[in-house]
Amino acid sequence: MKYAYEDLSDAQFENLIVFLCQRLLGVSVQGFAKGPDGGRDAKFVGIAELHPSKASPWTGTTIIQAKHTNGYNRNFSESDFFSLSATNTVMGKEIPRIKKLCANKQLDNYMLFANRRLAGNAESEIRAHIAKECDIPDASIYLCGLEQLENLLKTFPDVPKLANLDPVDSPLIISPDDLAEIVQALARQKDGVSAVLGHPPTPRVPYEEKNAINNMTMDYAKAQRKKYLKETVQISTFLAAPENLELLSMYESVVDEFQLKIIAKRKNYQTFDEVMEHLVDLLFGRDPVLRQHNHKRLTRAILFYMYWNCDIGKVSDAETD
Repeated sequence: MKYAYEDLSDAQFENLIVFLCQRLLGVSVQGFAKGPDGGRDAKFVGIAELHPSKASPWTGTTIIQAKHTNGYNRNFSESDFFSLSATNTVMGKEIPRIKKLCANKQLDNYMLFANRRLAGNAESEIRAHIAKECDIPDASIYLCGLEQLENLLKTFPDVPKLANLDPVDSPLIISPDDLAEIVQALARQKDGVSAVLGHPPTPRVPYEEKNAINNMTMDYAKAQRKKYLKETVQISTFLAAPENLELLSMYESVVDEFQLKIIAKRKNYQTFDEVMEHLVDLLFGRDPVLRQHNHKRLTRAILFYMYWNCDIGKVSDAETD
């Protein structure tokens, strides 16, 4: 069975890797914990049971890292993950940590699991880079991408069950596809729509009351209103245009999905500020159209419009009757 690893939370993915490593290395694998430098590692000390083989197992201290992304179809070769010429990447930030562990005699072997595709040439290049930079034997480094992860879970089919990979427990995850199409269409027509004069639509619940109901902080609410209120009339006019009936249907589908997911997962977030920012991060992380520079502001404006127009978030009891 294939799993939608991008729909897991970081904690769920880490938990899966711990149970998998208990099969590969031994039951004494210690779960992921934040170190003094802010990194999160799991650890095993001893003789590995199965890795890399029963005949020639790893010995000593094995450090395990899990790098999870909510993005679709990501791979190890992308510039945000690894680059020989850049340090502001996932691996670029990890190399100094690995060096420090080696210098302190706290690492003999290194394992990295990520829900990204790993081609053979990328595996060789990244492994050689880690070995050279951190002075670790090439044979003491293991990189695991999606393909190998799937194979391992077929070998150990009980691991997902032990890790409680239940879709009901997945985090606030939404599909950006329809929203991306709306943003693109609005961006194409924005100049014409902006000529429309008028006042923003009145929210069904007064803004201050809605903020209190949803626990949106005053500073965040003011900043949102200041930045995006003027955009709401353009969005409203655009969605109301007869030629955009199909896009309006997409919009309604998007807000239904957002609202139901928010209701289901709202307890995981302290403020609605966090809900909004999580949605923004997720949308930008999962769709290259939305994270384009000229579409970022428009994406945020549409999310604000959804909230301002009471399409997402709680409303007063009277409004829901």
